[in-house]
Amino acid sequence: MKTESRLEKVLASGQLAVTSEVGPPRGCNVDVIKEKANMIKDYVDGINITDNQTAMVRMSSIAGGIVIKQMGLDPIIQMVSRDRNRLAMQSDILGAYALGCNTMLCLSGDHPQFGDHPMAKPVYDIDSINMIKMVKDMRDEGKFQGGADITEPPKMFIGAAANPFADPFELRVMRLAKKVAAGVDFIQTQCIFNTAKFEEWMKQVVDRGLDEKVAILAGITPMKSLGMAKYMKSKVPGMDIPDEVIDRLAGVDKEKQAEEGIKMAIEQMQRLKECKGVKGFHIMAIEWEQKVPELVKGAGLYPRPEV
Repeated sequence: MKTESRLEKVLASGQLAVTSEVGPPRGCNVDVIKEKANMIKDYVDGINITDNQTAMVRMSSIAGGIVIKQMGLDPIIQMVSRDRNRLAMQSDILGAYALGCNTMLCLSGDHPQFGDHPMAKPVYDIDSINMIKMVKDMRDEGKFQGGADITEPPKMFIGAAANPFADPFELRVMRLAKKVAAGVDFIQTQCIFNTAKFEEWMKQVVDRGLDEKVAILAGITPMKSLGMAKYMKSKVPGMDIPDEVIDRLAGVDKEKQAEEGIKMAIEQMQRLKECKGVKGFHIMAIEWEQKVPELVKGAGLYPRPEV
């Protein structure tokens, strides 16, 4: 074991892992985090705390992670390089680990022009691949990126994201390979709606032997409505929403579309449980955390393992 991360322990046991996420509030009320976390706590092995998601100002990921930790749960802090240079990132990693956070996700982050502060200057001192290498060297070599020794290194379980659907498709596995070479331990993928294309990506992952070097958690987002599906298809970059998803939601009454969306997500999880290389699921139930238990139970992934 590299760390004390519960997620690492579950993955090491050979059982399928489940993670989900909580968006911190756009204010100082920690009860927002607690309420969402309590909905999912018995059904997941780690809870992502997003870091100014979609470039919108929110309570910090580390502060949210500490709230989760104080609840006796297992936070996965996200860190984007958009908002920090390498000095600030390394400092925050030390602080987060010192306060009990031992699992993190390394991300580049959406550009500020897409958020509520388009005038903000992006940092991007390093990208997500170099951030992975930086955290790995801090953990395994006890070294800051500048070369100095770390007295007590932060033993972080290192995650990152992958989007199998971004163009050009043929380069997506190559980018994953770079993250594996940098030292990533687990991957949470973009929301999957085109299951066949994801399975094609996973075949390339397996053919290159990457599934033996990194744990891939398939990203699952239940559709609330036909309107949500149409919006994501036309307005959200990097999404691949097949017409059959639209047609299936359009084929039921409006008041039953949410139920159909849950059913589709459960069917997808059941199918992907059999996909070689998939080691678990990352459920992104956007402002719909109360549905996570239904998804986990429906996919036959409850109760969660004792490790």
